[in-house]
Amino acid sequence: MVEFSLKYTGASAANNELDFYDAAQAMMGFQRSLALTMHLAINGEIITQAPSLKNAKTLIRPPQAGSWEIIAYAVIGAVGAGMLSPKDSVAGHLTRSIYDYVIKSILGIDVDFDKTIRQQLESDDQRKKITESKIDSLIEKVENSVVHMHRPIAWSKTATKGLITFGKHEKKIVGVALTFDTYDHATRTVKYKRAETFEGVISSYNSNTYKGRIFIFDEERPVPFELSDDCRDNYSVMTITESLSLNAVNKGNRTGHIAMRAFRRESTTGRLKSLWVTNVVPGSKLL
Repeated sequence: MVEFSLKYTGASAANNELDFYDAAQAMMGFQRSLALTMHLAINGEIITQAPSLKNAKTLIRPPQAGSWEIIAYAVIGAVGAGMLSPKDSVAGHLTRSIYDYVIKSILGIDVDFDKTIRQQLESDDQRKKITESKIDSLIEKVENSVVHMHRPIAWSKTATKGLITFGKHEKKIVGVALTFDTYDHATRTVKYKRAETFEGVISSYNSNTYKGRIFIFDEERPVPFELSDDCRDNYSVMTITESLSLNAVNKGNRTGHIAMRAFRRESTTGRLKSLWVTNVVPGSKLL
């Protein structure tokens, strides 16, 4: 059993009090971000819903007096046994390293995948399953969860700082301290004024919202997109849905290749967050 904790200090948190709603949102963000990270570390897969976590589960104990601290126990391997084998403890430490990488990336700290994650992967199978592109996809999935963990600090202001730690006795900091400045960084998006061309295949699309995801070849990961008002015509939508259908039938063969002309939306650290699409064409024809 490995231990992660989320502790808030300052303001009302010093008296073991937080705004109820913000505390609930923070706990949900903490649980979701941890569960999705654990799933990747243990199973080598990306999931979108925390209840889909396999081969592990998270448990919590009440807040600690004197400050507002929630302790989460990650049970890995034989769920319910309450213990970890040495092999499982390695998975726990890998979870901590990936979680540290993800939190730092979201909050604007430069991290090196090769030096922090790749060197811990012991087998070729692990290296195939836990890739930099998958962790980048994990960052995208849990970004809002990390933002929600800032709520007691940025919304109700019933705390001034939050800290995630790993370990029971000699606790190690995970990521960086949560402050109003890190909240501002996590919620800020840079929008580029010059459109670029992106090539890939459609992995999902919602005809009601004109939003979806395109697996961009150069990025080697799926990226969210939204069609601009001028790009919601029948031709563009048919091109997107045809790519989605072909990609679903021929998964992994990059069938349904399309090109999009779009504006980048990036985090302040330069990570591509989403695309605002102005034009779509089938095939590899550059726009």
